[in-house]
Amino acid sequence: MKRKREDMEIVWQTPANPPERQDYIFRNGVRYVKPYYFEFISHVKNRWAGKTIVDLFAEEFKGRPYEYYVSAVKCGRIQVDGQVVPVSYIVWSSQKISHFLHRHEPPVMACDVSILQKEPDVLTVCKPASVPVHPCGQYRKNTIVGILQAEHDLAPLFPIHRLDRLVSGLLILARSASKADLFRQQIEAGLVQKQYIAKVIGVFPEDEQVVNLNVNYNAREGRSTVEVGDCCDGNDNKSVKGKSACTKFTRISTNGTHSIVLCEPITGRTHQI
Repeated sequence: MKRKREDMEIVWQTPANPPERQDYIFRNGVRYVKPYYFEFISHVKNRWAGKTIVDLFAEEFKGRPYEYYVSAVKCGRIQVDGQVVPVSYIVWSSQKISHFLHRHEPPVMACDVSILQKEPDVLTVCKPASVPVHPCGQYRKNTIVGILQAEHDLAPLFPIHRLDRLVSGLLILARSASKADLFRQQIEAGLVQKQYIAKVIGVFPEDEQVVNLNVNYNAREGRSTVEVGDCCDGNDNKSVKGKSACTKFTRISTNGTHSIVLCEPITGRTHQI
């Protein structure tokens, strides 16, 4: 299948450019984002002043070779105060430096983000699996916040809680910073609680199960390991790695092969359940 030329056009964008409906491509049940160059902004620190633009990047951002920064300056992917400059340009304190990096976001499932309830201060949606809640890592437009802005013109939005990228479920977003702060205070005070429903293999025990583990999340690998801890009493075991995690599980039903389980996190850790 030949791709249309406009599907492959790479555009230049800054943080001021919101996600738009035409930024997405749908194929075989998958949502893709058209590739783009995104502006990452920094300002010249005092200790950077007096260096050439290329030396600054080569010395302070060592993840790329010197030749890359020479090429990036020459072709305008690195700019100073919005202007293309020569490789010998000397920077001065507080100048704005823009580095346009190629972004090719990972695809997600092409499920709609269903709006369940829309109120003046609060938005409740059904988050599909595979989509992160807000911009993070390699994701900017392929997020719940980005999709709602592009397809429903809903912005700004302030997530008051998160669901992991691979998790689906009810997601509540505030439509103002003040409302988001109010919800967060209620969550921290224990006035709002989360419940999850999971389908598991096997016959889950009939009695309520309380699991205490320390979850050690590896962001680079996107996976977690666990160690036995003691966290429901609020005391972390300093001899084990990771963050304390406590979850209550209650069997709802079973057919002898699978079980439906109610999961109630006492703490909130990535990959806890």
